Amino acid sequence: MRHCLVIPTYNSGSLLEPTLQAVRKAGLDIFVVVDGSDDGSDAGLAALALEDSSLKILRLPTNQGKGAAVLRGFKEALRLGFTHALVFDSDGQHDAKDIPKVLALSQKNPTSMVLGIPVFGPDAPAVRVYGRRLGNWWTHFETLWGGIGDSLFGFRVYPVNKAVEVLDGIRAGRRFDFETQLAVRLYWRGVPAVCFSSAVKYVAKADGGVSHFKYLRDNLLLIWTHLALSFHAVCILPRLLRLRRENLRHRA
Repeated sequence: MRHCLVIPTYNSGSLLEPTLQAVRKAGLDIFVVVDGSDDGSDAGLAALALEDSSLKILRLPTNQGKGAAVLRGFKEALRLGFTHALVFDSDGQHDAKDIPKVLALSQKNPTSMVLGIPVFGPDAPAVRVYGRRLGNWWTHFETLWGGIGDSLFGFRVYPVNKAVEVLDGIRAGRRFDFETQLAVRLYWRGVPAVCFSSAVKYVAKADGGVSHFKYLRDNLLLIWTHLALSFHAVCILPRLLRLRRENLRHRA
């Protein structure tokens, strides 16, 4: 197994540099995919990459969405022989101290995806917390409660070859539907989920916090995603029942 880090970034402001400093302590090769940023947050990356051979900078000419950026990182990681990629957000939400724990879980479960479950603090917007519960219910339905603990948390490890196969096979999954589409479809292909809990931090705007989530546009995208996945799940119900039986035997 060869693990690497993939960090998509779009106009992350002052949060990108401290995020990179935190994750570099894990000692992994890092692919930073600049998704058409125009706020100058990526200005110092080239010089940093010259000092650190483990840091690789990939650039998309225009903003194409988180899923598209991660897929670009996956393909480069696959080309260079990496088998697993840990995806980590650039906006300061994820706790880099949990990376060793996550890597250990992946090493013990090499055929699985390792998915984070967010532990929300008092800084979490209530609408995001309650909305997450609804999305999670739909994901449970789409997998017959197959063990995907959270449908949207971006702190995850994926088997790279399987993830590229899934994303190359669909047009969707390029924006904020990325995490949901990939986790559900990997499960349908027989990739089990192993979950871990990790604190999530919502950085205030005064401290440089940024969010590119548009409530109307992206919630409509997620609703459409769940409707489409649910319809597909009904169509492959025999396969889901078989996967459920296999998961129950494995857990026993």
